[in-house]
Amino acid sequence: MNFWKYTKALAFTAALGVAVAATTAHAEVKEVRISKGFGILYLPLIVMADQKMLEEQAAKAGLGDIKVNWLMLDGGNVINDAMMAGTLDFAGTGAPGFITLWSKAKGIPNVEVVGVSALSSTSLWLNSNNPKVKTLQDLSPSDKIALPGIKTSLSAVVLQMIAAHEFGRENYAKLDPLTVGLPHPEALAALKAGQTEITTHFTSPPFSYLELQDPKIHRVVNSVDVIGNITLDVTFAPKRFVDANPKTTDAFLAALDEANAFIAKDKKAAAEIYVKNSNVKVSVEDVLAMLEDKDTQFSTTPNKVMDFADFMHLAGTIKVKPATWTDLFIPQLHQRSGS
Repeated sequence: MNFWKYTKALAFTAALGVAVAATTAHAEVKEVRISKGFGILYLPLIVMADQKMLEEQAAKAGLGDIKVNWLMLDGGNVINDAMMAGTLDFAGTGAPGFITLWSKAKGIPNVEVVGVSALSSTSLWLNSNNPKVKTLQDLSPSDKIALPGIKTSLSAVVLQMIAAHEFGRENYAKLDPLTVGLPHPEALAALKAGQTEITTHFTSPPFSYLELQDPKIHRVVNSVDVIGNITLDVTFAPKRFVDANPKTTDAFLAALDEANAFIAKDKKAAAEIYVKNSNVKVSVEDVLAMLEDKDTQFSTTPNKVMDFADFMHLAGTIKVKPATWTDLFIPQLHQRSGS
């Protein structure tokens, strides 16, 4: 090939590369819809939204300006329904709710979901305004347990795991008939008022802490004492979205890592952001105390999520079980020391 032909070939190859790059960049979405919840478990997403970290990471990745729409959703059932309806691109949710949807949708084109990251872990407390309830054994049919969603929500599955530990694995569902689906803020109000059938609430910070400020309410169980500290909340997305938008997905993960670093560096600033954005009446000092609790941790690396998968498979909640934690999450996480 002579020099001029060689030069033209190089120019054509370069132009083709630019065209492919432009096509790929154009394929990435310009608007992203993300859900977050009410509690401290969602703090990285709350910080990300407040500091516009996803927008900044997207710009760094060459995606230009993207619009981020945030939705406030609570309860695995509600979040899964929204994801299946096509109204969400990324969602923060309890690990059990995600695993349930992953199992149901596995292998179904355009329906499959995939975990994008771990999100957080903390202790869940079962609090009660009934002075007779000192242990799980003391719960009676008249004691109704509030939690965001029955059977598949984070609180519901953790409660089943605790029941299996207390009453035997075969009796994991023993407390299910007592559960009532209610968002955490409403359950907090009901428990403090003491005028409804709700006598107990299985919840996370800040609601667990706020309830114990009332002298009529006491703690019955701390989940960490029974099942240990494991990843409770994760983020996930439709697999088709992740496959079509790899740079946006990477930017989302980078923004979460940035949010976690922000929280670790300045817990007071993170507490102020939570108070400003959560719509929960709580002081900065109270939130700061929650963040100082050794049980409250934020990381994008999954920790013991297979504990949920193993339990849910044995309980029959899911039919398709992941062989390993990496089956559940995007390849970008596979080199991390997850479990």
